[in-house]
Order: sequence, then structure tokens, then C-alpha cells
Amino acid sequence: MITTELLSSLRLKNIYGTLPSEIASIHHDSRKVENDTLFICLRGYTVDGHDYYSDAIKNGATVILAEEKLDIEFDKAALVVVHDTYKAMALLANKFYNYPSLKMSMFGVTGTNGKTTVTNLIKAMLQRDNQKTALSSTIGLELENELVPSNNTTSDCLTNQQTIRKALDHDASNMVMEVSSHGLSQGRLWGVDFDIVTFTNLTQDHLDYHKTMEEYGYVKGLLFAQLGNDLTKEKYVVLNSDDPWSDVYNSHTPVEVITYSIVKEAHFKAEAIKYYQDRTQFTLHSPEGTFAVELKLVGEFNVYNALAAIASLFAKGMSVAYLVNLIKDLNPINGRMEKLDLHAPVSMYLDYAHTPDAIEKSIASVLPFKQNRLIFVIGTGGDRDKSKRPLMAEKASAADYVILTVNDPRYEDSQRILTDMEKGMLHDNYTLISDRKEAISHAITMSEPGDILVFAGKGQEQSQIIKDKKHPHSDVKIAEAESLLKYK
Repeated sequence: MITTELLSSLRLKNIYGTLPSEIASIHHDSRKVENDTLFICLRGYTVDGHDYYSDAIKNGATVILAEEKLDIEFDKAALVVVHDTYKAMALLANKFYNYPSLKMSMFGVTGTNGKTTVTNLIKAMLQRDNQKTALSSTIGLELENELVPSNNTTSDCLTNQQTIRKALDHDASNMVMEVSSHGLSQGRLWGVDFDIVTFTNLTQDHLDYHKTMEEYGYVKGLLFAQLGNDLTKEKYVVLNSDDPWSDVYNSHTPVEVITYSIVKEAHFKAEAIKYYQDRTQFTLHSPEGTFAVELKLVGEFNVYNALAAIASLFAKGMSVAYLVNLIKDLNPINGRMEKLDLHAPVSMYLDYAHTPDAIEKSIASVLPFKQNRLIFVIGTGGDRDKSKRPLMAEKASAADYVILTVNDPRYEDSQRILTDMEKGMLHDNYTLISDRKEAISHAITMSEPGDILVFAGKGQEQSQIIKDKKHPHSDVKIAEAESLLKYK
């Protein structure tokens, strides 16, 4: 792109040296810089990009964007100084990639629990309708059955524009994104023009970062407020009427709101719900009539997830009858209350539940089918919200036997994590096992025919974070190996 045209997005800037005629790429990681790159210096929590501008120049950067005047040899690279490189990055990334979100149907889903399931359901139904759809989620970008891993649920605004542009270049007509509170708070969604945004629920999580539930709820609301006031564009908000925060978010947006619920009145309401071990049935009341719905998903929370997905696609213009037909054959989302087929005389489930509310709902979804005992393995991560730890154990106490463990210890002492959780236990039928592999092994070893085992906290994650390194770890593989030993 012509450099002067790109930089015309910034009204306030100081330019030092001679600008190159064109820019071939934009990066904020000096290791990814190539010839004719514009390198953006970002100040992070642990790393300051201003310390790496020399490396960027060595790797081929011809323009450095910074918040201070750096000691640069201007015959090698030009310097552009702005007040805020994060905001400048959002403006430049959008212009460089030619505003890709304007050319697609953009879905955003936020909430404490259910984001991954709702986004996957939306993606799966669009694909069954032969609409090419990309998904940006906790694990990365999924496009045409390929996965590009990501470190965050919501990437930075430059990566988001690159991702959306890549999906557009692959002829995707839809982009579905999980939207995290961290991403909203840090401006990672700046420049993404959403069409339909959906709220699942708000329960305690991330208070190590947001400090209070009020702040956490406010940040989530940015997604709805940032839809803007341009009512010439068709935009929709989908809200869970059974969550009190929906009233707040309804007041944040001028666009049409579509609601769903199980309890309160809503545009999409599920009634006469019947729960089974491997499926769920309910009657759906909708703006287009009443329908019998069957899902291969289990538990009340998945009824909410299905309602959210159906309402979101109704907003796009798809008929309810057609959506009910599409959703009935969708398989459970990997790692989200997923029943493992291990040919053992016990039932085993894999779940991502890592908040008090999610744990309560996970247990409630299998408790009606208990024949013997419910053995529940629950872990939490180090260097994260400590206030929820005893609450998680309190909810897990609804199980007959609880194994408290650690998901990702990071830099925190594992025993301290377990001690924090243990304070919430309501009975004595539990044990503390910091090694998650050993915790799963213990659950299977002690199991008896008729038991239900739930491994909660990590879902289908394939690694465990110890200090700052990722180590291979799979709950599924551990369960498979231990089941063979126990029930061969």
C-alpha cells in the first residue's frame, strides 16, 4: 500500500526521515518483520515494543511507529511518532486490509459461559446451509477445516484484521467470533464492524483483572454499545432474558433486540424441556410459530446455547423451521459436556467448566442419570481469579466425591491453589491432587460400574501451562489410557 495513503488515517503525527513509497506489511512483533514492513511499537504488561525497533529495522522494517522519538538512523527507516500506538494500529490495520469486516456478516458472542458452544453452533448451521464460515475462538481461527492456533480468546486488533482478511480472501461470507472481556477492555475489537452480537450470561470470573462484577459487566456491555448509532445498517443484538444484565445491555444499544429464555417471556422461549443422557428435547415458541426441537446436546445450559444460536441466525434472516431442522443433527462441541465413548461400565464426560456457575450447571446436567456415584474432577489455574476458587469447590460439593486439582499452575504454587479451593468444600468426600494427570487417573481407578465421572476445567485443550511454557496434556488421552488399564 502507498505509505502516505496509509498514514493519512492519522491526523496527529510527527514524521522523521523519508517515508518509503510503499508498505508491504504491518507487524508489532519484530520477529515477524520482513522487507518493507511498518513496525508498531506497543507497550505491553511485560514487554515494550519500543525496545525492539532496532531488531525490526534489521529484519527489514522501513517505517517505525512509536510513542516517542527513538534514536533511529533515518537513512535506514523513517519514524512516525503518535500519542497512542494502540489506537493508531486499529486505524492503520483497518485501512491496510481494506476494512474486511464491512464485506462479511460478522457475528460476535460474549458472556462468561457458553461462548464456544454458541459460536460453534452458529458456524455449523451456516456451513450446513452451504455458507462458507470462519470461526475465531478460544483455540484460534478455524477456516475450511484448518486451525490456526491463538494465544487469546480475542486477538489484538491487528491480528483480528489479518484474520478477517484471510477469511474474506478464502471466500468466507460469514465470520463468527468469541469476544472476551479482556479483548473488549483492551480495545482488541476496535475496527471490527459487527452485524449481530449475542450475550450468553454473566457470572463470576476474571475478577483478578476486572476487580468487581460491576466493572466486568460494564466491559461486556461495550460490545453492544459499540454497535454504534448508524441505523441505516441492519444490526441486531441477541440477549438472554433470564440474565439480569440483559436489561442493562438493552439500554446500551439503539438497534433491534431479539431475546431468548427458559423462564421469562422472550421472542424465543423453550418449554416442556426433557433431559436425557445423550440428548435434549423441548418445545420452542418463536416469532414464526411453535416447533419441537431435539438436540444431541445435554443439560439446561445447552438449551440456552441452542436458543442463542437459533435467535442469532434468525436475526440474519434464516427461518426458524429451517434452523430447527439444521440443529437437530449437530454433534456435541468437543470438550463441552462431551460424553466420551470409552466402552467402560461408567459414564465419562469432558467439560470446560471453570467457573462456579458452569460447575453447578455441569453437575445438574448429569445428576438426574446417576445410578451409583458422581465423581467430579475440577481444577483451576494459577495466577488467576483467586476469589472464585472456594466458590468452585462449593458448587462441586454437589457431587458424591470431588477431586480438586490444578489446570495450569503457571507461576503459582499448586498447593496454595488447592488450599484456596478446599476452603469451599461442604463435605469430607474429597481429595487434593495437584497433578491433573494423577487426578484423572485416581478418578478412574476408584470408579465402579454405574458411576458418572466428569473431568472439568480444560475440555479439549491439548496443553498445560507450567510457568510460561506449554507442556503436552490431554484429558481425553489420559482418560483413554487409564480406562484401558481399569476396564480392559
